Amino acid sequence: MAGASGYAGGEILRLLLAHPQIEVGTVTASSTVGERLGSIHPHLVPLADRVIAETTPETLSGHELVFLALPHGHSAALAGQLPESVVVVDCGADFRLESAQAWTTFYDTPYAGSWPYGMPELPTGAGSRQRDRLAGATRIAVPGCYPTAVSLALAPGFAAGLLEPDDVVVVAASGTSGAGKSLKPHLLGAEVMGSMSPYGVGGGHRHTPEIEQNLSRAAGETVQVSFTPTLAPMPRGILATCTARLRPGTDVTRVRAAWVAAYGDEAFVHVLPEGSWPATGAVTGSNHVQLQVAVDDRLGRVVVVAAVDNLTKGTAGAAVQCANLALGLDETLGLPVAGVAP
Repeated sequence: MAGASGYAGGEILRLLLAHPQIEVGTVTASSTVGERLGSIHPHLVPLADRVIAETTPETLSGHELVFLALPHGHSAALAGQLPESVVVVDCGADFRLESAQAWTTFYDTPYAGSWPYGMPELPTGAGSRQRDRLAGATRIAVPGCYPTAVSLALAPGFAAGLLEPDDVVVVAASGTSGAGKSLKPHLLGAEVMGSMSPYGVGGGHRHTPEIEQNLSRAAGETVQVSFTPTLAPMPRGILATCTARLRPGTDVTRVRAAWVAAYGDEAFVHVLPEGSWPATGAVTGSNHVQLQVAVDDRLGRVVVVAAVDNLTKGTAGAAVQCANLALGLDETLGLPVAGVAP
């Protein structure tokens, strides 16, 4: 486990402690080398006395499975020094994008290429799912947290040919843990309590090309998205409100049916009963995504609301889910199916 001192790394370790077939090996980080893991993550009691090692290929050698929870731009060099036989699951952005141009537009490090994309439930057209590309893979790129919510919210409509590709608008709120564990003045409790604020406004958020890539894959044509993220006064969770224009002549009775059909057999993505709406509190600590679909008849638009825990299904849960597929295990092993309340 590389990057064990951050929020994503800590969440991966929490999930692995409940996994019946994966044993936690070496834990590494950068600025906390030599410290006890319990001093960084006091909730990980069974691992409290583990000493954090330096993140090097040597310290990670000998493991069958390596999770990377490193800052963007740091995974490529390390992964390149690990044997191809080792399953490497990267929670950073380094290998998510298939387009070099999209990468260089939104990131300031060299393009490293792309790995199989770790969103098993994503419809990819012709009735297929992204999980078909993950079984037996030795390199997997875990999705971003916002793209998890938005892509799963809208992909069924594009896969079914119901939605126009050029008028997609998303506004999503995320908890502060999505910004990582580094100290930043605008994330201090005194700054965020009782206040919401936008960021990455005007198409500048780095998850935009990833969302467009996923929806374009589902649609079989280029999809453009206007995405505005906001910061909410909560530690974890994402609530995404996603809208798209229906194609002219669409039978509105087909809309909800498309989403129900897409996710009816999925273990972790659920379309709620009509009249119920997703809430971040209902998915906290779980690997679930809650969805609800509505049609704005007056404007001819679909509105899909999605709730996801950005640290579990949005990052660590997806990493473990993909590792299960890569290793030929039951996809649901070690993943929480119930949230934490209140």
